[in-house]
Formats: sequence, C-alpha cells, structure tokens
Amino acid sequence: MDKSKIHILVVDDEPDILEIVSYNLKTEGYVVTTTDNGIKAIELARKINPQLILLDLMMPEMDGIETCEKIRAIPSLNNILISFFTARGEDYSQVAGYEAGADDYITKPIKPKVLVSKIKALLRRLNNNDNSNKNAVGNIVINRDEYLIEKDGKKLFLPKKEFELFSLLASNPGKVFNRDTILNTVWGHDVVVGGRTIDVHIRKLRERIGDDYFSTVKGVGYKFVAKK
Repeated sequence: MDKSKIHILVVDDEPDILEIVSYNLKTEGYVVTTTDNGIKAIELARKINPQLILLDLMMPEMDGIETCEKIRAIPSLNNILISFFTARGEDYSQVAGYEAGADDYITKPIKPKVLVSKIKALLRRLNNNDNSNKNAVGNIVINRDEYLIEKDGKKLFLPKKEFELFSLLASNPGKVFNRDTILNTVWGHDVVVGGRTIDVHIRKLRERIGDDYFSTVKGVGYKFVAKK
C-alpha cells in the first residue's frame, strides 16, 4: 500500500510526544493527524477514517480504554488498526486493552526507528487479507469487504482481530488450530502477545456469535463447529 495513502491518527496528551511521533511518521511518507484527547479522537476517526490509530492509554477526560471501546462500537470503523501507546509501569493490563478491541501495544519511551518498524509491521496486516469477498460456512456468511459476518441473515460487526480470528477458525470447520498457529496468523510474527490474548478474543466471539460454535481442546487450541 502506498504510504501517501495511509492515514495515521496519533492521540496523546503530551505535546512533545505528538511532535516527535508525527515528525518521524511524516518523514516516512505517512499522512498524520494528531489530537490530545480521546473525545476529539473519536470525532476525527469518524471524519478521516484512518488506517491506524496510535492511542495513549492515560489521558484526561476519556482514557484510552474507553476511547478504544467507543471507536470499536462504530461499525464503519471496525477495520481500523488500533495500537495503545503506553508508558512503562502503567496499571492497565494488556488483557484489558485487548478486551477493549486493541490490536497491539507499543511501549514508550521508544526510539524513532523502532517505532517506525513497529508501525510498518502493524500496517503489513492490512495487506494480508484474503482476496475473496464472501464465504459461507453453514448458516454464517463471512464478508471480508465490510469486516462483518451474517448469521441467519443478521449482520454482526466484529472488531478487526475478532474477525480475523473467526475467519481463521471458520476456514476449516472441525480442525483444531493450535495456539502458535493462531498467534502467528492473526497477530503475526512481529508482535509479542500473551496466551491470554487468544482466550479473551474467543470469549468475545462466544458472546457475539454463540458458545456452541467454538470448541476448546485443552492443551492444544480451538476449533470452529459449523451449524447447518
């Protein structure tokens, strides 16, 4: 994807961080918009529909967790990548962030070159989508263009990582996908996440789609059970 067509929204209440991050990303050729709070971030996300949001965790008025949840509740923004931008030692856990719909974490302080490398790794996921637009599995249709599924004719919008996890499991109903395969396929080799991350996303999928569509194989992983 052409960098000049990639729009990144950076949200942080520290002016110095906004300036440094913005400068380095613009130098790489990305289009960058900045704001210093979560409320404005939601407004801007609606307006510019960025490919990626770097979201500070601790902010006044509305913190990163709540901001992420509100963005993920907007169907038209479900395919946006969201990475929390967190200071070392903050109390929020990664599990809470992933439950809110985050795709990744970037810990600050971070060197500009490392930051740019992390951003490139995140954005590579945008190019990893299957070219097929729709795929029917039992009573569920997977729509990759709109990042939604249709269950018995009802549309369900899923956050990006939940959608990718569901798509992987549903690509081969009955097959048990082990944790390493899930992590490498959905989160990629460039991202380090804990095993609990998968469990959190599976729980969310059970809540949204139905508990009986997913089976846990203890000590191995998960599989999808298709319904007629």
